[in-house]
Amino acid sequence: MVRITKVHTGGGDGGETSLLTGERVPKSIDRVELFGTIDELNSFIGLARMELSRLPKEAIDGGARLTTIRLESELEPKLSILQQELFDVGAECAGNPEKLPKEMDLINMEHADRLVSEMDVWTENTPPLNSFILPAGSPVIVALHVARTVARRAERCAVRLTQIEGEGAIRPEILSYLNRLSDWLFVACRHSSFVLGEDEVLWTPLSSRKLNS
Repeated sequence: MVRITKVHTGGGDGGETSLLTGERVPKSIDRVELFGTIDELNSFIGLARMELSRLPKEAIDGGARLTTIRLESELEPKLSILQQELFDVGAECAGNPEKLPKEMDLINMEHADRLVSEMDVWTENTPPLNSFILPAGSPVIVALHVARTVARRAERCAVRLTQIEGEGAIRPEILSYLNRLSDWLFVACRHSSFVLGEDEVLWTPLSSRKLNS
């Protein structure tokens, strides 16, 4: 169990921080940018969980609003697991894979494959896409869209780190997980719209917008 007795040490006042493996590095380096972005992603998933919990559970007639109850029961446990896994991923990315503690448990392809399995179930019950979707809708859906874009940025940070430090800078399982997580969040947005009965906001090409103006 991790025990934290003091948050502020003053050690970062000069613009440096410590990696998991003990090295002191500037806070501006690509590895710090990567695990900082993963932390940001985790926070936005927390925001999505908060918005999910705020969905009305009571219908106008006073009965249970089954759609929101269903969505929360489906999505909340999965988002909770994602937050735990992202903390694992961020911790791992805070050090070079070759220097990580041997006893440290690491995300593997089973975690990435689970995301695909969950996406497949949702996609089977969601109408096919005929256009691109704009990040709009109820607060929980928008929060998931924001998380999706931050997940893509985290993936770009990971790819950039491998280009700078070499392929061994990040395990392939991490790259797969981040790639699939962004897709998962997109499908979760669509699934949420479908369950809540919301119309997705579709992109209208410029040529069509001109005709309608």
